[in-house]
Amino acid sequence: MDEKLKTDLQRFATQIRIETIKEIGTLGVGHIGGSLSIVEALAVLYGEVMHIDPENPKMEERDWLICSKGHAGPAVYAALALKGYFPMEMLETLNQPGTNLPSHCDMNRTPGVDMTTGSLGQGASSAVGIAIGNRLKGLDNYTYLIVGDGESQEGQVWEVALYAGQKKLNNLIAFMDYNDMQIDGNVSDINTLGDAGKKFEEFGWYSQTIDGHDVEAIYEAIQNAKAQSDKPSMIVLNTIKGKGASFCEGLVSSHSMNVTEDQVKEAVEALEAELE
Repeated sequence: MDEKLKTDLQRFATQIRIETIKEIGTLGVGHIGGSLSIVEALAVLYGEVMHIDPENPKMEERDWLICSKGHAGPAVYAALALKGYFPMEMLETLNQPGTNLPSHCDMNRTPGVDMTTGSLGQGASSAVGIAIGNRLKGLDNYTYLIVGDGESQEGQVWEVALYAGQKKLNNLIAFMDYNDMQIDGNVSDINTLGDAGKKFEEFGWYSQTIDGHDVEAIYEAIQNAKAQSDKPSMIVLNTIKGKGASFCEGLVSSHSMNVTEDQVKEAVEALEAELE
């Protein structure tokens, strides 16, 4: 990756992070922790990797993104708005009455959202079905899936792992947001996944484990995944819940929390300074 692209993606990640914090701050409460931990992945996908057209969100040959951890929708919305899928002002309506930006992703209400998610595990099943469907259509595109580490305690995720490996879905590239925190505490204390990447390898996947806040590492991992001819890919992202906002970084309570105007102001000012 050349330095210009790396810098551009880092700046895009910072912009997504700023808009996500402001968006949740407007409402005053939300799933900020798990939204901020996937920002770099979204920046690489929407900023460089995915074949998309904001003016034609339903383009058949597009790449698809399914955020199975649907409560991270605010970060997805921020990325979509910054890419021009809808006006930036819409971000101020997050989870308000009549909004098209509900708390969890909804394909029927938000331009650019490819699949309704929120019931944990079901987005993973949807991604497999979409990848198979696009293959049957002869489309040369990719389905990208984001699952949470807490979400991956769901048996449905492992049924997906088994079936996608069996079908050799090399057009499916998944990311596990491994921040080791879920609503009730640390994943490693509640129901540990152990070596998640190794487990997916046993199910017939190509697996990589990387720094989930390193845009270059994410980009290179996606290129490695695309080089696989007969396997789906799992990229385990080692992340920090609430990354980039000092008032919630690394806190289990950031799964869903109240956010004050002062907290938003301080966090946004610090991030904006990075863009100068």
